Amino acid sequence: MPAMDIIVIGAGIVGAATARELQQHLPGRKILVLEKEAQCAQHQTGRNSGVIHAGVYYAPGSLKARLCRQGLDQTFAFCQQYNVPVARPGKLLVATDDRELTAMAVLAERARLNDLHIETLDQQQLKQRLPEVAGVGALWLSATGICDYRQMTHVLLGLFKDGGGDVIYGQNVQGITETGQGCQIHTQEQRFSCKVLVNCAGLYADHIIRAQGLKPDFQIVPFRGEYYALPAQKAKPIRHLVYPIPDPELPFLGVHLTPMIDGQVTVGPNAVFSAGRENYNKHQMNVREALTSLSFAGTWRMLWQHRNYIAREWRSSISRTAYLQKVQRYYPSLTLNDLTPYPSGIRAQAMLKDGTLLHDFHFEETPCSVHVGNAPSPAATSSLPIASMIAKKVIERLA
Repeated sequence: MPAMDIIVIGAGIVGAATARELQQHLPGRKILVLEKEAQCAQHQTGRNSGVIHAGVYYAPGSLKARLCRQGLDQTFAFCQQYNVPVARPGKLLVATDDRELTAMAVLAERARLNDLHIETLDQQQLKQRLPEVAGVGALWLSATGICDYRQMTHVLLGLFKDGGGDVIYGQNVQGITETGQGCQIHTQEQRFSCKVLVNCAGLYADHIIRAQGLKPDFQIVPFRGEYYALPAQKAKPIRHLVYPIPDPELPFLGVHLTPMIDGQVTVGPNAVFSAGRENYNKHQMNVREALTSLSFAGTWRMLWQHRNYIAREWRSSISRTAYLQKVQRYYPSLTLNDLTPYPSGIRAQAMLKDGTLLHDFHFEETPCSVHVGNAPSPAATSSLPIASMIAKKVIERLA
C-alpha cells in the first residue's frame, strides 16, 4: 500500500462525511478510510433512532448547539439531493406533571436562544394534535426530522470512492507511531502510513488515542439503549416524534416514540451501563472491556452520583413492566403485548475521572493527527458540519 496523504479511521457517518469533505477540499490527495468491520455503519450510525435533531436540548453557544443547528439544514439538503429517505414529522416534548411543566418552560427558552421556532401547547392543544398522548402541556418543534443514516453513510462513501478514495474493511488498528513526517498505522496484518491521521472510531475513539501513545483525560464508557417496536395498530396514531422532558444534568433524552423512516414506530431507548462496547444483547459480557470500564474511577463516581437514575434504568432493562410504565406516562393505552423486540444500540459516552459526563464534542490533536474523542448525539445530525471542522484542522497540518 503506497503512503497516503490522509487516513481516516472509522466508516461510520462521521468518518464517511469527513473522508468526503476532505476529498472535496483536497482534490488529488490520496485519502484512505480504514474500518474494522466488514461493512460501514455497523455500530452507533446504524443503531439509533434516525432522528435529525434540531438542537433544542443543548447549551446555547456550545459546539453541540451550533453544529446541530447547521447539521439540521445540511442533512435535509443532502438527503434530498441524493435521494436518501427523509421526512419531517416534527417533535412533541411532553410534560406529564407540574414539575415537568417548569422544566419545559426552561427548555423552551433554551430553544429560542438556539434560534429555533418552538410552540408551547397547553393540555387541550396537545390533545387536539395527538389525542392518544397524555400530558399537561408540550412543546411543538416542527423542524425535527427522520432519515436513514445507514443509507446516508453508504452514499457518502460511494461519492468518496467515485472521487478516487479507497475504503479497506476488516482493519482493526493495533498501534500508531507518529513521526515528524506523519503516522505509521499498524493493523492486525498490515501497515499503513500517512501525513495526517483522523480518528473517527466512535466507540473505540479512546482506544485509538491510546494506541498512539497519548493519554487522554477521559474514557469511553458504553451505555446500551434498549428499544421496542409498536404493532401497526398502536403505531398508526403516532404521526410525530414524542419525547419526555429530559433531565438537563444527563445526556440521555429518555424513552421516546419515534416514527422511523421505514414506517415502524420504535419505543426507546433507556440507558443501561453495558459490560462491553458491542454488547447489544443484555446477556452478553466482554470481560476485558467490562473490567476496563469498572477499573476506571470515573465510572464508579458517575454510578454513585446518578445512582437513583441508574437504578431506574436497570429496572427498566430487567422488567418490561417497568419499561412500559415509563411510556405509559404519556401513551397510557400501551400494554405489555405492544412492546415487540427491536435491536439495541450502544452509546459511546465519554467520561472524566471525576465521573463528569462530557456533553460536548471533544477533540484531541497532535501535529500529525486529529482525534474525535467525543461525538455523542447529535453526531449523526451534525456529521456534515463536524466533517467541515475536521477538514480545516487537517488542511492546516498539510499546509
